Amino acid sequence: MVDLPGRGRTFVVDVPGPPGAPTLILLHALGCTGYLSWFPSILVLAQDYRVVVLDQRWHGRGIRSKKFRLKDCADDVAALADVLGIDQFVPVGYSMGGLVAQLVWQRHPHRVEGLVLCATARNFRGARREKFFFPLMTAAMVPLSPYVRKRVDQLALTLPEVPCPPAESVRNWGLSEFRSTSAWSMPAVLRELGRFNSAPWIGEVSVPAAVVATTKDHTIPVRRQHRLAAAIPGATVHEVNAGHAALVLKAEAFVPALVEACGSVADRLAARRLTASG
Repeated sequence: MVDLPGRGRTFVVDVPGPPGAPTLILLHALGCTGYLSWFPSILVLAQDYRVVVLDQRWHGRGIRSKKFRLKDCADDVAALADVLGIDQFVPVGYSMGGLVAQLVWQRHPHRVEGLVLCATARNFRGARREKFFFPLMTAAMVPLSPYVRKRVDQLALTLPEVPCPPAESVRNWGLSEFRSTSAWSMPAVLRELGRFNSAPWIGEVSVPAAVVATTKDHTIPVRRQHRLAAAIPGATVHEVNAGHAALVLKAEAFVPALVEACGSVADRLAARRLTASG
């Protein structure tokens, strides 16, 4: 558990990687924890990078607050980097984490040296059903907010401070880790997802970027993922022939694509440094 001054406490995994390696900060999906989302990827990535994973607000052992806001999640990432003595880093975000990663770049551009965005988009209000769903979710949350916060906090108090590592039964461990995020947090988080829209500014990204696109995704259609990539100058695309839960359920296909995407960003960072050094 790591204290972020003035913000709260959250659970963090920090794997050093090779000396002088770039730092990846992995940002998890909706309704998950950092460990649950990224456990198939952490040690593979740590062969080449320092890898930092955290539980985001209202998820698992993440920070509890009066409201859930994506911009606060983004600021938590910068605050964690401060505490860990990390000057610059590459946010790697999956689904909801991809939104947070985009906001980290927008709000803290001097800290971000690259971006890897997986199974995510610029916004979630393209389809007709979404245009009705998210405003209704927002309206429903107003009277429920005090009760929701109470229920989220109640579950947090029952959790052991540090989760167990994946056991012999990965399925049972995964269910336990999944249940560490209260279902009552989901309406508030979904409301924030509906408000997010990076389309007006994502084209201003000036750091090396890569998009991992899940081609059989029914949650975030692949066409939206490709539009995100097209909007970012120079972004590379790395496809995974799997659905939205690919990072865990199809890890054998997802992890190689993630490694390729991170490598693409790291190679361009190295080339930039070489050019800058003369």
